[in-house]
Amino acid sequence: MSKTLEKYGKSVTGPRGKWITLVLWIVITGALSVLLPTVNSQENNNAANLPDSYPSVQAEAVAEREFPNADGIPALIVWHRESGITDDDLKMVQNMAETFTAKPLPEQTALPPYHQMPLPALKGQLSDNKKTLVTPILFSKQAESDRLKENFAAIRQQAAGQAGYDPFAEELSSQRLIARVSGPAGISVDATALFKNADVSLLIATVLIVLVLLLAIYRSPILAFIPLIAVGFAYGVTGPILGFMAKEGWIEVDSQAISIMTVLLFGAGTDYCLFLVARFRQLLTAEPDKWTALKQAISGSSGAIAMSGFTVVLSLAALLLADYGAVKRFAVPFSLAILIMAIASLTLVPAMLAILGRGSFYPFVPRTAEMIRERAVKKGKPVPQPRNRRTIGARFADLVVRKPWTVIVVTVLVLGGAASFAPSVNYTYDLLSSFPKNMPSREGFALIGESFSPGSLAPVKVMADAEGKTAEWQGALRKLPYVDEVSAPQKGKQNPNIVAMDVQLNVNPYDNEAMEHIPELRAAMEAALSDAGVSGVHDRVWIGGQTAEQHDTKRAGDRDELLIIPVVIGLIALLLLAYLRSVVAMLYLIATVVLSYGSALGLGWIVLHFFMGADAVAGAIPLYAFVFLVALGEDYNIFMISSIWKKRKEKPITEAIRQGVSETGGVITSAGLILAGTFAVLATLPIQVLLQFGIITAIGVLLDTFIVRPFLVPALTTVLGRAAFWPGAGATRTADGRREMA
Repeated sequence: MSKTLEKYGKSVTGPRGKWITLVLWIVITGALSVLLPTVNSQENNNAANLPDSYPSVQAEAVAEREFPNADGIPALIVWHRESGITDDDLKMVQNMAETFTAKPLPEQTALPPYHQMPLPALKGQLSDNKKTLVTPILFSKQAESDRLKENFAAIRQQAAGQAGYDPFAEELSSQRLIARVSGPAGISVDATALFKNADVSLLIATVLIVLVLLLAIYRSPILAFIPLIAVGFAYGVTGPILGFMAKEGWIEVDSQAISIMTVLLFGAGTDYCLFLVARFRQLLTAEPDKWTALKQAISGSSGAIAMSGFTVVLSLAALLLADYGAVKRFAVPFSLAILIMAIASLTLVPAMLAILGRGSFYPFVPRTAEMIRERAVKKGKPVPQPRNRRTIGARFADLVVRKPWTVIVVTVLVLGGAASFAPSVNYTYDLLSSFPKNMPSREGFALIGESFSPGSLAPVKVMADAEGKTAEWQGALRKLPYVDEVSAPQKGKQNPNIVAMDVQLNVNPYDNEAMEHIPELRAAMEAALSDAGVSGVHDRVWIGGQTAEQHDTKRAGDRDELLIIPVVIGLIALLLLAYLRSVVAMLYLIATVVLSYGSALGLGWIVLHFFMGADAVAGAIPLYAFVFLVALGEDYNIFMISSIWKKRKEKPITEAIRQGVSETGGVITSAGLILAGTFAVLATLPIQVLLQFGIITAIGVLLDTFIVRPFLVPALTTVLGRAAFWPGAGATRTADGRREMA
């Protein structure tokens, strides 16, 4: 193995190898950028999230087949005047309806004929307080968000021409007529705009936070740019490959996945670079020849880097097992990005270090004691005396090996106390709650909720096949206390035995309470069918709409957690077992990251709920946070334990732990701060799910960095002693220097 690593190190850092490696990365990145499409050009933010096997998807298929006139994505235009809608306002709405009926907007599928309605009839559709009117326009379900956005701009322009000012730009407090586009189409456009606007700001903020932290930690402008350059090349390779895969239809990509992938590349990618850089820097203080130091750094850290990267790649690839599309779409971009970043850390970064040598660390260039002495003599200055100041990491290491049980008790109490809040976390699948309150579609929804039933924003479509028998449809549904209104039954186009009704709930259709009513609506319809003498009622009822989709989203999320979390733990266990050859170490290393995850979730809830006023956390957060924190947390475990494992072959176990913690403490702290900082950037975004994910993940990384890795893991290793290596065999030394088998 040592010969292989030496050969590999020479191939990427030798006199010619370093330049060949750099040129290869430049050529490959440039060729891929020219020949393949960018990943951003292939984003599909309207991709389906639920498989065909879920009831709401099946209901949507029935609705498309039997009720095509009602097919489409509704955009609800909300008109509101605080003093009351006037006749002139209604005439303007009629004129707009006439315009878009005569000349439909692209992808427009339906528009009620308001221009043909007498004014008194149109007044009948006003809210009870006469302040609000909602006019729907349906668009094709295949319509892209960009197309819908253009259509909304056309509607806005037409309204401005009619009113003499822009009603869509008016504040909610205005006394003039105001307008907002809400409904599923409006929410989709606003959500896409949020992600698109966030991409550039997220990238800039991430680069700046990484650059500032690297400069603060290493105080070298050259070194600060080495990881950033490596990440840039990795992204330059990853993006076109993902774009090609998406264009060929092999994968789906969306803006949310690409945004988080960028953060992951900068955070985890910088960590991998630092693992090598820190080892190189340390060796330069003892080895005068930079080539020898670099080769030793590669042989000493490449195994841990490769293993860490492989662990994260497999853990993220496990997301392919998800049913929910938004989670499944993370798998390939994330795992591919980490794979390419790990390769860059093991090839491009060593090549750049070989080219720059000690100059990488300018102006604080690491030198051996002899080099420092010669430099001082040459300049005629006094020879500086070596400093014996102990680092903070060394002090922590001493504490761990002297009082391991105290450390274990204190850290477990701290982590366990934070984790005790995890069961009290409230989860929500309310789509609107993830968006800023001043988002136009959310403001429109608020106006609807104040003036009409909140359920009118997204009615539940209930369909049933009564085989031609008479059933009391409306009565069965109207009896339910949470139902506000039930439309008249409509007969199916191809099968007239199938009837459909739009049911408006008296609660927020995106709220958890509304989702809980979906099974009850189904039960009510099945009971009505049974009373009518219909057999096999379970397969004759379909419930669709946004609320039903979110009910299935929760089901899919619960299923994904139950499947993916054990798979990720199993994969990491197998990799740790193969790398460390120790069952005991594998068990307690996994236990520590799982405890850290629970602590991050609990502490994150304390921050979000008690300090930031959040009533609930997005339902997808636990799975997202678990995969990232457990996989990335094991990176630090592997790097530190690798150092201890090597040293314990020649030193007493306590000394191996002391030196291992002391030597890796600095780089793990630096890497943890950078990784936490990059995830914390997500907390600056206006999208709640990313804000919550960023805060919880950043907290988890900090817990790993400052509690689990420097204290809990080495303390457990100290207490277990030789048992920590069971059943792997290897020579160790006792305190008196005698060799014995571990």
